[in-house]
Amino acid sequence: MRTTKTLSVTLPPEMLTRAERLAKKEHRTMSELVREALRQYERKTWWDEMNAYGRATAQAAGVKTEEDVVDAIHATRRQGRARKRPPK
Repeated sequence: MRTTKTLSVTLPPEMLTRAERLAKKEHRTMSELVREALRQYERKTWWDEMNAYGRATAQAAGVKTEEDVVDAIHATRRQGRARKRPPK
């Protein structure tokens, strides 16, 4: 049983020429080249989403500089240590 499916893609002639040249240079098949391009696109999209989430979270927390991040880390650590201390 096949574990892959066929996909038909249309490209402008000059893009196809560049892709074929690149595949040949890297000793890849066109399928391998397209799979790698999709993996790279997925990875970039994931990072873009994580960066957008981080920016929104930082803005909501009032974080504007790296110093704000360092201050927040120290404050969180102080709170954690305070909770772990046994009562006197």
